[in-house]
Amino acid sequence: MKLRDLDIIVTAPPAPGWGGRYWILVKVTTDTGITGWGECYASAVGPEAMKAVIIDVFARHMEGENPENIELMVRRAYSSGFTQRPDPTVIGAFSGLEIACWDILGKDRDRPVYALLGGRMTDRVRAYTYLYPMAHHSLPDFWIDAEMAAESALALVDQGYTAVKFDPAGPYTARGGHQPSLHDIDTSVAFCRTIRAAVGPRADLLFGTHGQFSTGGAIRLAKAIEPYNPLWFEEPVPPDNVASMAEVARATSISVSSGARLTTKAEFAAVLAAGAANILQPALGRSGGIWETKKIAALAETYNAQMAPHLYAGPLEWAANVHFATSIPNILMAETIETPFHKALIKNTITIEDGYISAPTTPGLGIDVDEALARAHPYKGTGLHLEMQEGAISYSAPNAFEGGAPVQKAD
Repeated sequence: MKLRDLDIIVTAPPAPGWGGRYWILVKVTTDTGITGWGECYASAVGPEAMKAVIIDVFARHMEGENPENIELMVRRAYSSGFTQRPDPTVIGAFSGLEIACWDILGKDRDRPVYALLGGRMTDRVRAYTYLYPMAHHSLPDFWIDAEMAAESALALVDQGYTAVKFDPAGPYTARGGHQPSLHDIDTSVAFCRTIRAAVGPRADLLFGTHGQFSTGGAIRLAKAIEPYNPLWFEEPVPPDNVASMAEVARATSISVSSGARLTTKAEFAAVLAAGAANILQPALGRSGGIWETKKIAALAETYNAQMAPHLYAGPLEWAANVHFATSIPNILMAETIETPFHKALIKNTITIEDGYISAPTTPGLGIDVDEALARAHPYKGTGLHLEMQEGAISYSAPNAFEGGAPVQKAD
């Protein structure tokens, strides 16, 4: 069995667009006619440029190879062009293709992917979700309104979720780490206080940031929200500054989490060794794929750290996350996005019940991709999957930040 054909679909989720502006789906077919699906979570270049990278990575390192030879293909991609260092674009391309290989192998052996990764360790994976606006909530007011956030949180907890994430602390900018404004600290405290009052002990609070703070600014914010006992403080400083993140981790009682923007075990190992985070959040469409991320999880075990795979993408990456999470002992939880389009794109083949994701039992990734639906929603924009604000934050008024991919308006 050899890898033979590649097809790439760039699909744009319809309004409101949760999960980013577009998802890069890859379809790989073998010479025996087995098709595997994956998703590339790489966004430093536009989708047309990324398609060219994916085609090159496939042709150069994977085409004609047996899909069983994951380790060989990993080393080829990691070493490409005399590099042997983390490259989020090349490894992002490889990650989605690697996920497709596992889908092929599972289908060939009539087994779910996790059965090929050491078997099922966890029957049901704990899920968490961002707080998204309810139908009657106004935008952009929702992003800085603690009462609306608490209403959304309570509705999700009533559905069975035991952890909810929110990020009210203002914009992430291309300027790097900054001090939070007092307005943003007050808003963050109000969110934690109001959501905690609404859900009580029924759910963990996951405080999201996106690397936007200086070391001192992150510590200052952490101290302000500590009384509400968040489970984690996500990526409080830019992810490339591991020493700074470790300083924040030592200064707060809140566990620091990180990893959505990291790739390969090399970057995650540095985080663990420095004590910068004890909850790792790999995005499997960027981190190197399923096999590389299994290695990251094994490294985390030796540091008594847990895994919480990240998702701001489509349901194909989510499916890979679920199989990965099912197969490891140190899973904490997995991020989930429940939209009609996410569900429809995989024909609702993996589901969430009472806040938990059941391990799939069908072969491969256990999903049925609606290829026609994916092709019916091509991406026609010019923006990247997510983008950072270039201007400085305001210190004179609250920062109403709509995120790196602001809400789309329905046609």
